[in-house]
Amino acid sequence: MTKQLQVTLAAILVMSNISVPAQTSSTAATPAKAKKSVKKESATEQEIRELQEQMKAQQSQIDALKQQNAEKDAKLAAATQDAQTANSAASAATQQAQSVSSSVQENKDAVDKLSSTVNDLKTTNVGLAQTISDTKKDLTEKIDSPLALHYKGVTFTPVAFFAAESVYRTRAMNSDINTPFGAVPFMNSGNAYVSEFNATGRQSRLGGLFEGKNGIFKFSGYFEADFLNAGVTSNNNESNSYPLRQRQIWGQVATDSGFKFTGGQMWSLVTETKTGTEPRTENLPQTIDPQYHVGFSWARQYGVRVQQKFGTITTAALSLEGSQTTFAASNAPTNFFIGGAGNGGGLFNPTTNYTNNVSPDIIAKLAFDPKHAHLEIGGVASIFRDRYYPNATSTTPTSAGATNSSKVGGGVLGNIRVSPSKYVDIGLHVMAGDGVGRYGTVGLPDTTVHPDGTLEPLRAYQGLFSLEMHPTKKLDIWAYAGSEYVQRTTYMNTAGKLVGYAPITINNTGCNTEGLPGTTGNGFAGAPPYTAAGSCGAATRVVSEGSLGYTYRFYQGPKGRLQYELMYSYLQRGTWDGNGGLTGGAVAAPKGTNNMVFTSFRYYIP
Repeated sequence: MTKQLQVTLAAILVMSNISVPAQTSSTAATPAKAKKSVKKESATEQEIRELQEQMKAQQSQIDALKQQNAEKDAKLAAATQDAQTANSAASAATQQAQSVSSSVQENKDAVDKLSSTVNDLKTTNVGLAQTISDTKKDLTEKIDSPLALHYKGVTFTPVAFFAAESVYRTRAMNSDINTPFGAVPFMNSGNAYVSEFNATGRQSRLGGLFEGKNGIFKFSGYFEADFLNAGVTSNNNESNSYPLRQRQIWGQVATDSGFKFTGGQMWSLVTETKTGTEPRTENLPQTIDPQYHVGFSWARQYGVRVQQKFGTITTAALSLEGSQTTFAASNAPTNFFIGGAGNGGGLFNPTTNYTNNVSPDIIAKLAFDPKHAHLEIGGVASIFRDRYYPNATSTTPTSAGATNSSKVGGGVLGNIRVSPSKYVDIGLHVMAGDGVGRYGTVGLPDTTVHPDGTLEPLRAYQGLFSLEMHPTKKLDIWAYAGSEYVQRTTYMNTAGKLVGYAPITINNTGCNTEGLPGTTGNGFAGAPPYTAAGSCGAATRVVSEGSLGYTYRFYQGPKGRLQYELMYSYLQRGTWDGNGGLTGGAVAAPKGTNNMVFTSFRYYIP
């Protein structure tokens, strides 16, 4: 209510209190008159009546206003209630919306995840399909073109190549592509004046590797053979029927700890390898000549080898290998022997001499494989034995006092090969010692003899330098230079003659004069007309060879390898001088030379 309304109401209340008693008194005193006649209102009464009427009207207005306010309050309360209800509904709706939104997001995430999974499945299916296709292709290829054959847990990998090869020499040596380096003819022989050309497929090779696994042990067996052998009926006249030759045949057991035991016929531990001291990693010169190259130290013989790898680069090995003694001497006594001809009943060749050996050769080697290099150091020990008869030259010869004599020989070796880039390999091999001649490819003698009949190991040196280049994956170009040397070793006997290897008194006078062909024989090998006579006693001092060649691979892939090789070699044989010393002026040492050209066409199975 307004102020004006409040004042009006207050005035009405005051006037009501004043007028009501008076009215009551008048009415009580004259009730009858009131009914009968109407008393004329005074101005005050009229004013009071009007005020009362106004008050009634205002009261009605007030009541109406109150009613309106009540209605408004009710409506306000209802609106408030509705607002609260609406808020609650809104809150519930919000929560529901949030829940729906969360569900929608979850559904969206699930859909996205499902979509991603589907895409992954599609990719996986594509990859799986490709894998299945590749696997099928791989299995088909392995079935149709297996790299190895499997039999009861053993894997067999065949090894073979098929060769068509030839050699041309300006001086004939009556040899196939295998060169007897120590037999270069001097000018006294008719062979020095004629050339020779020979062609063969005999170096073709057959072999295989067998491998099996049992726990920590891996078993391996390997064999390898070619036809570089000569039987009694072998010749080049019609069928060229040369027998199979055993090159390697050995077995091996290896453990995961790097220990290996190998036994059988194999490359000697003297031979340089590419990795550690592993069989089948021999680093051979890339020559066509199966006698390899002058200066290269090697043998293929019986051996028992143990090796252990330490860390990642070091391997130690020890082997016991078959022993033989090669011998050469001038003016040698006849009171000793070192062996004899092979016994056919014992399956030795009766046309070849064998020595009676005390023990196997002992060879030890350490190999190191740092990055881009391979290094080896080692040594060999041999025992040379003969039986000699001190009283064989007595006035009355007797075997009394006969005894065995043994001499220890041996040497050291070293190999180094570095690869400054993938295009070049550089190597150097050296070996030196007493009685190591047979480990050189020339086959120089191990021993000579003293005047009393006891043996003496000969000092020898071998060396080979190699340069191998790989300008492309298909082409290799290589060059080698090597030499082998044996020292002159002589002793004076009681008759005043020099005994031993290459005495200076040896007669070299006929070494440079061509002799006449032989005049006797029945047509057997070496008899007329298969002879080129000559007389020269000169002993070999040094043999040297230089070679240059290349290998070109027309194809190398899953179907094998097809390649062509061409090689040129210059060979020289130098000797010790003779006809000097006790008998007068020395004669210049004769020298033999040869030029050789080799060709090779090979197909290797994959």
